[in-house]
Amino acid sequence: MAISGHCVRQYLKAVTTSSNPKTLAFNLLNFTQTLSASCWSKRYIFKADVQPAGSIQQQKPVSTTTITMATDMIEAVVCDADELKSGEMKEVDVGGAGTALLVREGADYFAIGPKCSHYGAPLSKGVLCNGKVRCPWHGACFNVKTGDIEDFPGLDSIPSYQVEVSDGKVRIRADKALLANTRRQRSMCKAAAGNKNVVIIGGGPASVACAETLRQEGFQGTVTIYTKDKYIPYDRIKLSKAMDIKPETIALRPAEFYQCYDITVKTDTEVKSVDTSSKSVKFADDSTAKYDSLMIATGGQPRVLPIPGVNLENVFSLRTPDDANKIAEAATGKTVVIIGSSFIGLEVASYMSGKAVYIHVLCRGECPLENVFGKKVGKVFKKMHEEKGIKFHFQAGIKEFMGVDGKLTEAVLSTGTKIPADIAILGVGVVPATGFLKDSGIKMTDRGFIPVNELMATDKADVYAAGDIVEFPLFSSGGTNVNIQHWQMAHAHGRNAAYSIMGRKQPIRSVPYFWTVQYGKSIRYTGYGVGYDDVVVHGDLEEQKFVAFYTKGKDVVAVASLNFDPIVSQAAEMFLAGKKISKDEIMNDPKSWGSRL
Repeated sequence: MAISGHCVRQYLKAVTTSSNPKTLAFNLLNFTQTLSASCWSKRYIFKADVQPAGSIQQQKPVSTTTITMATDMIEAVVCDADELKSGEMKEVDVGGAGTALLVREGADYFAIGPKCSHYGAPLSKGVLCNGKVRCPWHGACFNVKTGDIEDFPGLDSIPSYQVEVSDGKVRIRADKALLANTRRQRSMCKAAAGNKNVVIIGGGPASVACAETLRQEGFQGTVTIYTKDKYIPYDRIKLSKAMDIKPETIALRPAEFYQCYDITVKTDTEVKSVDTSSKSVKFADDSTAKYDSLMIATGGQPRVLPIPGVNLENVFSLRTPDDANKIAEAATGKTVVIIGSSFIGLEVASYMSGKAVYIHVLCRGECPLENVFGKKVGKVFKKMHEEKGIKFHFQAGIKEFMGVDGKLTEAVLSTGTKIPADIAILGVGVVPATGFLKDSGIKMTDRGFIPVNELMATDKADVYAAGDIVEFPLFSSGGTNVNIQHWQMAHAHGRNAAYSIMGRKQPIRSVPYFWTVQYGKSIRYTGYGVGYDDVVVHGDLEEQKFVAFYTKGKDVVAVASLNFDPIVSQAAEMFLAGKKISKDEIMNDPKSWGSRL
């Protein structure tokens, strides 16, 4: 990535227009990182127009300053030229200043940051294929030449470094600051007058990915995110894993980021309706906003059971940081009943273990997560939880909550069993938060999902949708319309919606990839296993080290693993390339197909 002199001047002008020291520091740090990743000379001197706050509309700067930035470069021999074969990679030390991931493809060498920008996984343990490396933990992909993120989760790219091969040695030249920072933001533009207006409804990853992609791709119109949440967009999937976490610590971006790039985030703002004929949205206070392009990504809302006692005090649903914090506080030293044994319910049980006195989990099937992983793998979860003292109630639902003075005291199961309960948590799934669209004319299914095409477009002009609320054509399943409520896929939807808004016809092409973390153990999954007819397991389920192949007819349609990295990421690469993994080739050897990557 290169930065032109014009972009540098524009960016400096943008980042230094602030009276807030925290904002200014954040903006300048990001500028320094971006500049360092883009240039090779040791010193840069630019003249930047610096305006005081409130004067951004002025045509002439009121003052001029010179900003001098020096970079501390290091160059080091990292290995012999014949040490890596084509298609291999390794993490190397760069003169004691940090490490880099060295990659060889053919006769060419590349060097990028060694850790995934999402959660810091070592990329050397991942999968190298077709000019990118895929993270072994959660499947994010990075271009080996530029370090740019190409598939999700996560929003940041990673640094790239200069590589030179001479005299049989491989040398890396890098800025020490970049070696110490494993994340890099792609360069982004700001708004300019006279451009179009994009309205984004929803405060999740699809919305943020859409807004960022618009700015990265040069869109200079207004970008406004409206969310009914009272917090700026945050990492919602952490709520069930660390329930005492504070919203500011899981923000996807700090508030200063949005200010820096002219992305307006309106919190506590609920959209009441959408009028596609007038291209406007109406809010709960009856105010309105016009749009040229609209992107809807409102996600799901917790399903509420229509049973007696559901409104008693200490009967909770989990959706927001406030919900998570209240549950964590109320559950300590108490008896907890969790309704549902899917991901939310089990992750909450994992978090509560050791904090609550008793934990009961209601499960409609014969084992937890049976509908996703099947009985073989579901029993692994069962054992994992029972070893921590969790009590399952199988083939049981909730019939009624009972209480005294408006406060929960007992849960009555569908089997007639009564359980003393101090708090109850409803983990019975979500429904699409699309009720406000009922009179919009936007096509929806009977269940409230929005069908979109491969460009994330709805049936209404200039209206796009993304994330948990959509049904979209999944390329790896022959274009079948599916609903996939994965954190990773929401990012991809948001990016492709932004491309469509800008007139770039780039069909969505991302392989489903998700994970769950319970008791410090992470099970990973890729593919689309709905309708599988068999599960082939290799490894040891009892020892919790295995890979499970979900097959449909003669083909593998999904892969899950525990302590078997990077096989799920390898499978994701196969699916992305449109290659089949046959049932026959995995029957005896779970890794036989890996040579075809």
